[in-house]
Amino acid sequence: MPLAPHRPRADRLAEEYYAAVRVPPDVAALASVPDTLAPGSPAKVGILDLAFAVRGGRTELVERYQKTPLQIMRPLWIDPALPGMSYVYVMATGGGIAQADRYRMDFRCGPDTQVHLTTQAATKVFRMEHDYASQRVHLTAEAGSYVEYLPDPLIPFKDARFYQRTEVTVAPGATVVVGETVTAGRLARGERHAYRVLATDLHISRPDATLLAVDTLRLVPGRQGEGALGPGVFAGHDHVASLFAVTDRVPATEIADTLHDALVGLGVLYGVSVLPRDCGAWVRLLDDSPIRVAAAHEAARQAVRRLLTGHPAPDLRKP
Repeated sequence: MPLAPHRPRADRLAEEYYAAVRVPPDVAALASVPDTLAPGSPAKVGILDLAFAVRGGRTELVERYQKTPLQIMRPLWIDPALPGMSYVYVMATGGGIAQADRYRMDFRCGPDTQVHLTTQAATKVFRMEHDYASQRVHLTAEAGSYVEYLPDPLIPFKDARFYQRTEVTVAPGATVVVGETVTAGRLARGERHAYRVLATDLHISRPDATLLAVDTLRLVPGRQGEGALGPGVFAGHDHVASLFAVTDRVPATEIADTLHDALVGLGVLYGVSVLPRDCGAWVRLLDDSPIRVAAAHEAARQAVRRLLTGHPAPDLRKP
């Protein structure tokens, strides 16, 4: 199956391409014209569009478009167990997401590719006085591909206003492992749930639009009811993380059992379940320690990698 056609530059710079769609009401209500750079200004639009294909027995980056503040360096092949797997680090030159920023990232992974996508560091969402920031992520995995999208934690600063929508399209025969970690804020600064609003949507579907899974997070500190601290979200903890594994390589119950076994005894609160249509399994975990959360998330990821490929993942040696 061929890769999706290359988008002309004019399309990428159109507002309908990079602006978020179906913005949650709590975020949309904050829209305004900043007294600094407005949405759509050259420095406020970050775009990353990457396509991967198998060339000469390994996964190569065959198309790239990047617009600052989003960028990547060259892919790396650092996995001795899977030498053809391409490792890509996403970087933000501005150091974090600011008010009125509009980001969009597309990752198109062709048939039989092996791709690991991560960030160079945690995603910091800075303090905002006007408007909000948004990020769109589109990941497509063709038949036979094995794709991991595992960004570092999302850290909302005081008064941050942020919406992220991640859309994952998984073809039959493809495997996608996608994870996310959200913190309560800059805890060392005493900023625990001091952001204005934080909202994320994860949609996982087939190429024919058959919906496989939806994960929605709405965090509005101080709002009556559950807000950000109730049992449905942080449950009084400082860190929440999730990991979704969509695949038909093994039965969904086997993935769920593997995730459960990997987390027993690690001291974190967690829950594991199979996904609808038996397309895979997922886990959500909670704790107050970033070290325990990171260790548990990595243990879950390693267990899934061994189950699905027969090999462990390498140490990425991030600072």
